[in-house]
Amino acid sequence: MKPHVIVALLVGLVLGFVGGRATNASKSTSTTPTAAAPARPNARPVDPTVFKVPIEGSPVRGGENALVTIVEFSDYQCPFCSRAHVTVKKLEDDYGSKLRVVMRQNPLSFHPRARPAALAALAAGEQGKYWEMHDMLFANQKSIEDADLEKYATQLGLNLEKWKSDMASPKLADIISKDSTASSQFGANGTPAFFINGRFLSGAQPIENFKALIDEEMAKAEALVKSGVPASQVYAKAVEKGLERAPSRPQQGQPAGPTVFKVDVPSDSPVFGPSNAKVTIVEWSDFECPFCGRVVPTVQKIKETYPKDVRIVWRNQPLSFHASAKPAAMAAMAAHEQGKFWEMHDKLFANQRALDGASLEKYAQELKLDMAKFKAAIATNKFNTKIESDIAAGNVVGANGTPTFFVNGRQLVGAQPFEAFKTMIDEEIAKADKALAAGTKPEDLYTKLNADNVAAAPAAPSAPSAGAAPEGAVQKIELGEAPVKGPKGAPVTLVAWSDFECPFCGRVVPTLHQLEQDYKGKVKFAFKHQPLPMHPNAKAAAQASMAAHEQGKFWEMHDKLFANQRALDRASLDKYAQEIGLNMAKFKAAMDSNKFDKQIEADMTAGAAVGASATPSFFINGRPLVGAQPLESFKRVIDEELKKAGGAVAAEAK
Repeated sequence: MKPHVIVALLVGLVLGFVGGRATNASKSTSTTPTAAAPARPNARPVDPTVFKVPIEGSPVRGGENALVTIVEFSDYQCPFCSRAHVTVKKLEDDYGSKLRVVMRQNPLSFHPRARPAALAALAAGEQGKYWEMHDMLFANQKSIEDADLEKYATQLGLNLEKWKSDMASPKLADIISKDSTASSQFGANGTPAFFINGRFLSGAQPIENFKALIDEEMAKAEALVKSGVPASQVYAKAVEKGLERAPSRPQQGQPAGPTVFKVDVPSDSPVFGPSNAKVTIVEWSDFECPFCGRVVPTVQKIKETYPKDVRIVWRNQPLSFHASAKPAAMAAMAAHEQGKFWEMHDKLFANQRALDGASLEKYAQELKLDMAKFKAAIATNKFNTKIESDIAAGNVVGANGTPTFFVNGRQLVGAQPFEAFKTMIDEEIAKADKALAAGTKPEDLYTKLNADNVAAAPAAPSAPSAGAAPEGAVQKIELGEAPVKGPKGAPVTLVAWSDFECPFCGRVVPTLHQLEQDYKGKVKFAFKHQPLPMHPNAKAAAQASMAAHEQGKFWEMHDKLFANQRALDRASLDKYAQEIGLNMAKFKAAMDSNKFDKQIEADMTAGAAVGASATPSFFINGRPLVGAQPLESFKRVIDEELKKAGGAVAAEAK
């Protein structure tokens, strides 16, 4: 398997989602003749899949005769978006009238000022000054409080009364909602995300990567014009056969293999619907996750459409980068104890931006819960074990991203539309009817159908151990300057591409420590950096780890960072450096000068070249293993490699 194919399979795992994005199945590409585009050897290959991304009603900079259209989904508080903004401006200068830029809004839930900033820009657009506000917001990204926004509006000469009125209007809120939904629809859950004549390019990538794709699409566009297509119709022609939504695919941390699992229904989990329903949907979700919030109306429609045939089982998967997700899960389970889980569930999703302790107590009061009992449950972390059990069970079946659903064990990832659920539900109802006619008892229906689905899936295990790639996908991995732990001559080398702020990377650390103990002297471990664009502190943490590596203490810093994933600000990084006994003057100088930036960027580029765009990604003697896999998945590959190494030694002895 070639590296660019692996990249296509994994690129979407980076943001986020619904999580994955690109696939090598169901390709929809332009069939127009193409001229040769200028070669850009340092640019990474891009999946050829074309998406039919609408541009009507969105802010546009550039003329309708532009041959290449960039549709950008962005967030004004996202640091990677501001970096990409500089790149886009340079592209506009370099390509002139041949390029136009279309802006769509995707303010991420963990950036509290992103949505007000988006409203401010759109409200400025109502007075013809969207792009002026757009540029001003990115130029002043750390100053986007309400007073700052009003100051910028004043500087632009806007009618402030109208601007404020427009900011509060449902019209602009609806635009943001539709844009955010569209970003999810096309698999672009992180920011920034670009569609260049419909082809997806994720993140604040180097300008060469943009230019390689633009040049490729420019050549196609010029061929279209030569064939008689008016320049103003090139974009419509380029995307007319494109996909209207990203196919269902794995999210970050989830293996790309089987999608049917044995999924248990714990007796203490919240359930909606009859116990003998023909279809059981188990949902792993997070109250702070915006995509989980978007799918709530769909789940409600399922409840209303199939009141007797479907039951919904809730399981908790609060993601570590959502600070309020676990307290919200705790509040929901405390409400469940008093028989009001679903009422609290609806409250929490209706108020995703207000999940602080005081708000949670307010919702409990509104639901008329016994407040003494509720507060005691929260204060004692009474349901922590239950929530952690749900998280662990989700990891086992690949539900590391949210939301993830299992329909009688068949996995459905992300905020999918009702039709996607309906198709699967109707299929399962038909199976249930046959099973009942054959004598299966109603109370045994889920167990049987789940088991039948697992048995029918090709090579589908009950745990996601299918992450290991076949022999043909073995990659040549150069260790270079990577930190290494273990004997130089170990027969097995495990190289990890990881991100210190990624929750899935954090979850796999204990597994790696266990492997180190179990295979002492037989496995060496190497670490390479892949800080993801949606993790604002990941790059700084990577810098800190390399500054520690310079002083011989990479692995000590590695463990500190993963043990404190929610505290990776600069002050915390300095504190960890002190705790592990680093020379602080040397450490701070390395951090302040971004001394290791080039090495980190080199790791990222090398990772993309071998398909390690998602985190964590592992290569065991060059064989890829993607995601926070269980211990057994690693052991299986390691044992196979050790067996090969033993065979090679025996053959050499002969």
